[in-house]
Amino acid sequence: MAQLYFYYSAMNAGKSTHLLQSSYNYQERGMNTLIYTATIDDRFAKGKVSSRLGIHADAKLFDQTTALYHDVEQYHSALPLSCLLIDEAQFLTSEQVKQLSDIVDNLNIPVLAYGLRTDFLGQTFEGSAALLAWADKLVELKTICHCGKKANFVVRLDESGKAATSGDQIEVGGNERYESLCRKHFKKLVW
Repeated sequence: MAQLYFYYSAMNAGKSTHLLQSSYNYQERGMNTLIYTATIDDRFAKGKVSSRLGIHADAKLFDQTTALYHDVEQYHSALPLSCLLIDEAQFLTSEQVKQLSDIVDNLNIPVLAYGLRTDFLGQTFEGSAALLAWADKLVELKTICHCGKKANFVVRLDESGKAATSGDQIEVGGNERYESLCRKHFKKLVW
């Protein structure tokens, strides 16, 4: 029976690597997968999910207007899907997360969504909040803070390397702009 999974973490926990490995596992067994990633995240290339380990795969793009259920239903009718994978799931809307639950419930396709739980101020993203509420399975992927403790927050660094305490919730960047921290170190920098 298909389920909606939300794999969440701070940055640098291997979310994209895990997604790519999951897709590969299905494909190795002759099953079809479909990968989506956010249009807004073009750090590596548009229409690609890339891991810092150097592996990548082509992906369809979504933005806040993408009708995921309709798109997946059409794709599935032409080429039956065994799994749908979503990278950068924090950028989904609440409505799109409900569509993912409909893909699971009505089309019987497992959905594996990967994303950040919180932003640089410790607030949940819309897509993450909806996934925390609607997913059948929640799986935390872990990474570590510079102190060795589990990192569950992300701090945004400004041009001088100091923690940003205000700004737009969404600003795409990598290790040059963000650092994963444990709660103690996050609070020291942001609060």
